[in-house]
Amino acid sequence: MSKLKNRYLSLDVFRGLDVALMIVVNSPGNGSTSFSPLLHADWNGFTLTDLVFPTFLFVVGNSMSFSMKKYEEMGNAAVFKKVLKRTAIIFLLGFLMYWYPFFDDGQLKPFSETRVFGVLQRIALCYMFASIILHFVKTKTAIWLSVGFLVAYQIILMAFGDLTLTGNAVLKLDEWLIGANHMYHGEGLAFDPEGLLSTLPAIVNVIIGYLAGKFIQKSGQNYETISKLMMVGFALVFAGLAWDLIFPINKKLWTSSFVLLTCGIDLFAIATLIYFLDMKKAKGWSYFFEVFGKNTLFIYLLSEVIVITLFAIDVNGESLYRWIADNVFISWSGGYMGSLLFALWVMLTCWVVGYFMDKKGIYVKV
Repeated sequence: MSKLKNRYLSLDVFRGLDVALMIVVNSPGNGSTSFSPLLHADWNGFTLTDLVFPTFLFVVGNSMSFSMKKYEEMGNAAVFKKVLKRTAIIFLLGFLMYWYPFFDDGQLKPFSETRVFGVLQRIALCYMFASIILHFVKTKTAIWLSVGFLVAYQIILMAFGDLTLTGNAVLKLDEWLIGANHMYHGEGLAFDPEGLLSTLPAIVNVIIGYLAGKFIQKSGQNYETISKLMMVGFALVFAGLAWDLIFPINKKLWTSSFVLLTCGIDLFAIATLIYFLDMKKAKGWSYFFEVFGKNTLFIYLLSEVIVITLFAIDVNGESLYRWIADNVFISWSGGYMGSLLFALWVMLTCWVVGYFMDKKGIYVKV
């Protein structure tokens, strides 16, 4: 637990908006009756839901722009120790989340069938590489490295496979490195959208988030800052859409065009929030999302634990998750609306916990 320091309202709200949306898209009452914006693109393409995870990485970079200031006063060995410790904790939390509830029919769930990579694991790895890069190199070098990562990723994908679900290089590396049993199977086969290789371009989402945070702190919250953020955002969106012509926008492969598009949209979003919240002080609506933004990682983990626990409890041959969704929400409001209301219920449950934590001054940091 710790106190909060040097925070901008717009950044807290941006984090909160993203986590709230992440919980909603991750916990539909019935995935087959979810509104289309709350579903990922089947393969190539882009939806609102596809924006959620890259925005999470972008706001990780925003947060780093505050926390890494103290790294400048530490020796390199101490920086490495701190970064690696935080990386290990976040990665382990992600792994344990997939292993949870640890037992199945009274037996310990085998490690051999537990997913290794995932959302928190990608956050951990992106945080680690971005932290090391941003601590040891200058801003211009970090930008050129980011360009290099995006170009190199396209070359690797084209050289060692194709851009299909069954023939891509991300799948091939994960199969060789960890094996199919440790991978995500939600696509109908072993393929991990948070695979090791596709972490390379995702590092750029964190770096751009960091650079945006540093720029906001240096330039202040004013019209010039907003205009520059929007101009860069427009340039990135345009570049992403142009690159899409030869390297399709694809969240599951985390293509380079996808990185540029999502970072551009995030810059638009943060500029808009700065205008309304920090400059115009139109913040009567913001506290709801501040609650999520002040305990981001904890609330995300809580939402996942709630969902996994509900799925693990059996009620007359079906999971408690589906029983509540079907009998409490879908039965009286229909498939699509009921599915959404169930997801909102999970999200609001997490918000209540976050609200009491905020009122008690409890902020969990890793």
